[in-house]
Amino acid sequence: MMNNTVLISVLMPVYNCEKYLREAIDSILNQTFKDFEFIIINDGSNDNSESIILEYNDNRIKLYNKENGGVSSALNYGLQLCNAKYVARFDADDICYLNRLQDQYEFMEANPDYVLIGSDADYVDENGNFIFTLQCSGHSSDEINSNILKKNPFIHSVVFFKKDLIVSLGGYDLKAHTFEDHFLWLKVIKKGLVCNFKSSYIKVRINPESVTTDERFRGKRFLQIRQNILENNDIIDNKDDIELKEIIRSQNSNISKKLGYYLFISKKYLWNNYEPKLARENLRKAIKLNPFYFLSYFLFFISFFSKNTIVKLYKSVK
Repeated sequence: MMNNTVLISVLMPVYNCEKYLREAIDSILNQTFKDFEFIIINDGSNDNSESIILEYNDNRIKLYNKENGGVSSALNYGLQLCNAKYVARFDADDICYLNRLQDQYEFMEANPDYVLIGSDADYVDENGNFIFTLQCSGHSSDEINSNILKKNPFIHSVVFFKKDLIVSLGGYDLKAHTFEDHFLWLKVIKKGLVCNFKSSYIKVRINPESVTTDERFRGKRFLQIRQNILENNDIIDNKDDIELKEIIRSQNSNISKKLGYYLFISKKYLWNNYEPKLARENLRKAIKLNPFYFLSYFLFFISFFSKNTIVKLYKSVK
């Protein structure tokens, strides 16, 4: 039943995020907008995440524990517990700017034809140091519709949507491994207007403990299966489900995650925020982890080029 006294449900799944959790929670509790409930789904964490959440004495926080089932399972579980008309998604290692909920709520109330909104984001490293600002691939509804098959147009942890619509669409598909949000947005855009604000409302923290940030790192086969699923707008073949899980499982080691992290950071310090010394610092760590990964050496080599040369090279390859 919808609770009319709650205007927003903030939905945050948590899995082993003890290092970043306090900063994430504080950024929600300190929002300029106050009329919300904070639904936290502890997805089987085996670190101190639950203890950290229980330290807070704020009646807006509603903690639910469940066995680990992955982010899609946690979000679908959480959606059923949300009482408000609107849901604000959030991740347990990110940081919200203080006016995020206020601005998103006011926009949705003033523009009832919109069903889903997001924004650009500032990306930071595991220590909170700024890396670059990600500008979404589309901001207007038309731009998003035009580009959605090429690239996920929304940053998941800053989306704000109408709860009943997402529930009516079945929520997140458990078989769309790591791109469950992208797959869902393909359905959402058919139901109403969407947009991204041209300003950052969140800091997205890149860290080695999270899933691979750059899906290109997963390889051509993963990208091929994902693209076929997005274009067909359906997951029919169980073989795809099995193969996707196997690819992800094979890359789920700490070494693979750290390698993906260092490579992602390095690339951003080359063509998004030109800091070649920082790029080389992270590339040295990547090479130490895997001395046989050619891309690390190539990026290290071009890090000595000028900024203009690197940007031209990146654009030509892209």
